[in-house]
Amino acid sequence: MSEMASVALPNNRYTLFRVFKYTVYLLLAYNVYAFFLDNHAAAGSVFGDGLQWSRVIEAYNDSIDTLAWVLLLLVFELETFVLADHRIRGWIKWTLNAISAFCYLFIVYSFYGYVAEMVYVSDLASVAQPVCELAAQGGWQLVVAQDEYVPLTAANCTTLADARVLRLADVQILGDTAVWREIEWLAWTDVINAGAWLLVVVILAFEVWLQLRHELSDRIMRYSQLVKAVLYFTLFLCAIYWGFSGSFLDFWDAFLWLVAFFFIELNLFEWQAETSGE
Repeated sequence: MSEMASVALPNNRYTLFRVFKYTVYLLLAYNVYAFFLDNHAAAGSVFGDGLQWSRVIEAYNDSIDTLAWVLLLLVFELETFVLADHRIRGWIKWTLNAISAFCYLFIVYSFYGYVAEMVYVSDLASVAQPVCELAAQGGWQLVVAQDEYVPLTAANCTTLADARVLRLADVQILGDTAVWREIEWLAWTDVINAGAWLLVVVILAFEVWLQLRHELSDRIMRYSQLVKAVLYFTLFLCAIYWGFSGSFLDFWDAFLWLVAFFFIELNLFEWQAETSGE
């Protein structure tokens, strides 16, 4: 059985530990809704002419990605903690594998979405016409931060009078070069973060597969933990960067995911130690 024995902690502390763990999982589930609201607001500005189905994953990559990750987290929790080894057989095994495959499909596609967004926000062109003239024409948006836009008006166009202004290709969105530079760095952080997490879950899935076959040795665990330590440190740096340069939601979400996968790692460690002892 993959569940930790209650003797590892006194009953009251063990109960608090489980309450804390599942509270973190619930907060991550709520983040799906929070990211959807952010993506929906940004999509209205970026895709003002209408959102095509082919670009839905690009517009709502944060919320779709988070939903897939929450489902995958629940699968890992079932495999490493809730279900006994002998129950992960037959239709239960195939159901978990099907859900995992569905999640991996969207996670990989969301990774593509982050790469596409990074390329998209890097495709900038100079604005030759005075900004306040564009404001008078109407229909232009001013970017103030990643996924944050306000209408370009006579009041705010004067703030760009002495700045070099760039516009996003093919859409009526412009902004200061310093703002675009910050957005590009944040877009790169999204790509690095998504790629690191993808590698983490591939390693975890391989470890779970070996553990179910009783072939997860201490040596393999040591090597995988070393690789994952580098990946988790990279993810931690991304969270710190978001804390200073991104939105609080990005930082909070990154922090919760690190805590959540700490629980999964603990589950796997206890599970492997239990079967090794047997």
